Amino acid sequence: MTRAGETIEGRLSGVRRIFLDTAPIIYHVEGVALYQPLTDLIFSRIGEGALVAVTSCITLAECLVHPYRRGDMQLVQQFKNVITRGRNTRYVGVDSVVEQAAELRARYNLTLIDSLQIASAIADGCDSFLTNDLALKRVTGMNILVLDELLRLGNWV
Repeated sequence: MTRAGETIEGRLSGVRRIFLDTAPIIYHVEGVALYQPLTDLIFSRIGEGALVAVTSCITLAECLVHPYRRGDMQLVQQFKNVITRGRNTRYVGVDSVVEQAAELRARYNLTLIDSLQIASAIADGCDSFLTNDLALKRVTGMNILVLDELLRLGNWV
């Protein structure tokens, strides 16, 4: 939920390590017009080193589904480059977080995928989690940033 007078700068203030869920990466790489200014801002901060991005093998697997279905190997490579070789980006596995993921799944009634993503963010010391899944806001103890909420903050570009 956004509050009156809140800004994108305010929401990103203090964020140093951000976990990138699947949707923000897809929107950025595929150039989804509605989200492009917002994802450009976030990815430019990552490129400059103002933010460290963390993402997982789950994100990579989810991002590759549609390009593989379409046979778009160039897009497959773009996703691989952004996720596994992006500047100031950490690519993590999920093997070490399965128990914490199970606990999060039980506590918040999350899907297995979402619980693995959140557990990965927590384990890697992220202070924020960027997604477009409003349902993840029910997770406490992690600053969940939802793209659609950030867009509603108004003219921030």
